[in-house]
Amino acid sequence: MSDVKLSVIYYSATGTIHGMAKRLTEAGKQAGAEVRLRQVAELAPEEAIASNAAWSQHFDNTKDEPRATADDVVWADAVLFGSPTRYGNVASQLKQFLDTLGPQWQQGLLADKVYAGFTATQTAHGGQESTLLALYNTIHHFGGLVVAPGYTDPLKFVDGNPYGVSHVTGANNDAPLTDAEHAALDHMAQRVVRIAGRLRGEG
Repeated sequence: MSDVKLSVIYYSATGTIHGMAKRLTEAGKQAGAEVRLRQVAELAPEEAIASNAAWSQHFDNTKDEPRATADDVVWADAVLFGSPTRYGNVASQLKQFLDTLGPQWQQGLLADKVYAGFTATQTAHGGQESTLLALYNTIHHFGGLVVAPGYTDPLKFVDGNPYGVSHVTGANNDAPLTDAEHAALDHMAQRVVRIAGRLRGEG
């Protein structure tokens, strides 16, 4: 069976989601997948970015990284989407990218793939679950297969999010990822690759 093709497509303002995406990329490779790591385009005006030092620094650090295209979704057997929470919803940058996929959706090119999501907020009840559920509304319209981690491993009782993987960044938006999040990210990537591999095998 050919290697599973995994795309990790994300938006990150200050770097947390970027860090999670990199961990998922490495875990996907360890699981035997061919992985593309792609960020979506920044839409915010320069003055908004410049008003936040962490945002400005992250923008500068990642401005030369590959940008996501529709082909990165079409190519993949599995896609992991990442977004910080914006009022309990997906960030406009990732939503705009999803909204450009209409031609591929109409052709059925987004269906029958495995999808899951990851997110971060400053507070523990800051909209993590609603953001992932909102993301999955789009996946349902794609005809995609949501492979959320659920409680399929005891480690999920530590990180506590059956809908995907999430992280609390704290009041200063700088709390680092912990072993619990790393384990949860590894588990989600491995599970997504495994299920996508089974689907390929049944093709």
